[in-house]
Amino acid sequence: MEDTFSAFVVREVDGSYEGNIEIKHIDDLPEGDVLIRVTHSCVNYKDALSMSGNRGVTKSYPHTPGVDAAGYIEQTTDERFHIGQAVVVNGFDFGMNTSGGFQEYIRVPADWVTPLPESIHPLEAMQYGTAGLTAAQSVDELSRVVSKDAGPILVTGATGGVGTVAIALLIRLGYTVHAVTGKRVEQERLLEKGVAEVLDRATFLEETDRPLKKGLYAGVIDTVGGPLLASVIRFVQYGGVVTTCGNVGGAEMTLTVYPFILRGVRLIGIDAVQTPITYREELWQRLASDWQVDLASEVDVKTLNDLPEVAEALLTSRHRGRTVIEI
Repeated sequence: MEDTFSAFVVREVDGSYEGNIEIKHIDDLPEGDVLIRVTHSCVNYKDALSMSGNRGVTKSYPHTPGVDAAGYIEQTTDERFHIGQAVVVNGFDFGMNTSGGFQEYIRVPADWVTPLPESIHPLEAMQYGTAGLTAAQSVDELSRVVSKDAGPILVTGATGGVGTVAIALLIRLGYTVHAVTGKRVEQERLLEKGVAEVLDRATFLEETDRPLKKGLYAGVIDTVGGPLLASVIRFVQYGGVVTTCGNVGGAEMTLTVYPFILRGVRLIGIDAVQTPITYREELWQRLASDWQVDLASEVDVKTLNDLPEVAEALLTSRHRGRTVIEI
């Protein structure tokens, strides 16, 4: 093990933010119980915000972003883990105000570390990443109430990271999936993946005073938030479930209580940050067994040098699927 390593570091330069690969020392890492050699990370919208200098995500710079990391334990003072064990780290404050996964080594508290099932390699873990874990949690909440025969499930933000994995999982479990996207060029690809119907985002954003629309969907997995979420809730049938996990479309929405008190619709928030480790382990076990899906065709593998380009694509809504960073 070397004392120095490569890391992607974002610095504020004359009022703007620039990221470059720099050499760091092991002693530069924060205190923690577990030292991990990172082999793979992945890029999320939150990483792109951190790289752009968004102080709501990262309060101080210089900073190494990356809210996801997977690799092998190099050192540990916690007896729950052993050297050489494959693990994943995401959630909590990792990569936001704590040095993140875009570097060769990380050091974190033991309570942030999730052991990987033996059948999942770190590369595969990062094909899922936080987005995949969020999608799995969304599908878990929905599938507890909504049967696959109850009607179609609507997925918003269908070409994003969470939407991509959610669609794959729903189809794997036998649900009929309808997808919402603002990217018309992606419609054919979604149909090829098994989506039964692709709808343009504008369809749901038409102005209307009607508090309820025809109940078309047994459930919704929303990744967008804002006005789109408020609109699709009106199309959910009696007893349906809506999960929501994102705010790229806005943090506020306006709607009536009627979907909830007249149709018994349930709105469930999905949080991937403070999810207990025991639940994370349960979800990873499912992804390693009966929920296993092949995401290879949805994933681009890049390097630390490619991070600025990937972040720009995310911030300008040109990114699709998942991007894994090979460290």
